[in-house]
Amino acid sequence: MSGRPCGRSIGGTRERQLERQTGLDQNVLFIKHITEFTFLMMFYTVYSGGRMVTYEHLREVVFGKSEDKHYPLWKSVIGGITAGVIGQFLANPTDLVKVQMQMEGKRKLEGKPLRFRGVHHAFAKILAEGGVRGLWAGWVPNIQRAALVNMGDLTTYDTVKHYLVLNTPLEDNIMTHGLSSLCSGLVASILGTPADVIKSRIMNQPRDKQGRGLLYKSSTDCLIQAVEGEGFMSLYKGFLPSWLRMTPWSLVFWLTYEKIREMSGVSPF
Repeated sequence: MSGRPCGRSIGGTRERQLERQTGLDQNVLFIKHITEFTFLMMFYTVYSGGRMVTYEHLREVVFGKSEDKHYPLWKSVIGGITAGVIGQFLANPTDLVKVQMQMEGKRKLEGKPLRFRGVHHAFAKILAEGGVRGLWAGWVPNIQRAALVNMGDLTTYDTVKHYLVLNTPLEDNIMTHGLSSLCSGLVASILGTPADVIKSRIMNQPRDKQGRGLLYKSSTDCLIQAVEGEGFMSLYKGFLPSWLRMTPWSLVFWLTYEKIREMSGVSPF
């Protein structure tokens, strides 16, 4: 009889230890998610800040608008491409760490050992192994994609919005901002999906011991092989998910951005 209470006591202790360990694991997981979310916000702050400042500087100072507020399409295209290049180049270190951390989830599902303890450890390890240059690994395909996406996003939003304001009864309000952002999300997806396909194929190709790709020599070589071997439409595999992701993001970004400008007393974009 004396053994029964002891058994219950041991069982209860184990249960309490398990509950404490579960609670500890949940707290660690919560902190990890908060850290990763903070790092993701850092990326978009640098990326969006760089591209928006660059585009507006080119539009207002370098190129300039005409007296009737008209901004030629070719100037907007150059501005969008340049803004995407500069924004992505500045944000490449945070983008690299973001991608590496996303790959950790895949490694965990496959039962492989994790390489990083968190985003800060990933950043420090990449810096230690590759130096400062290592933080800009893969910057060429990233910049190519950013140039196309921003040519679609910034150019389309700016062009459509000012066309609606100058040539229709619509005013510079949330309705115009919403219509313009929907158009920009669509065009950005059309221009950016081929770049996403090429980038994914280059990143996922097998590599030799020196880290050189075995299937493609460059993004241009990958593009040529894809079109010649699978046809032009192979570049638009995954277009629907890309559009469903890009359009809501574009809508939220532009509505929020215009509202922040209004609340800050700054003229509309």
